[in-house]
Amino acid sequence: MANTAKKRSVAGRIVLGILVLAVLVIAALLWSNRTAVSGYADVGSSYAARVACSCRFVAGRDLEDCTKDKLAGMELVSLSEDVEAQSVTATFPLVTSNTATYREGYGCVMEEWEG
Repeated sequence: MANTAKKRSVAGRIVLGILVLAVLVIAALLWSNRTAVSGYADVGSSYAARVACSCRFVAGRDLEDCTKDKLAGMELVSLSEDVEAQSVTATFPLVTSNTATYREGYGCVMEEWEG
């Protein structure tokens, strides 16, 4: 009985070690590609903000309905709206967020980028 418990303990440590190693490898890959990841996140959140702003304040749809317009691969981008400012902010968690604001006569325009 004690031998079985020891085998489970060793197996648990091996699984934990593999998981820690996998997390470290993924973190290293993200770190080495941080410029590309940041760029894609910035472009994706900008696109989502612009499209959702047009959907919400030009087409008059609910923001919940506008989330259906996001492209495949943009599942991590979240949308929030400011009805008073007539703007939509798209956020890629821990990386970037961008805001598009409705301007009469211009439609939805992106806020100036700082970068």
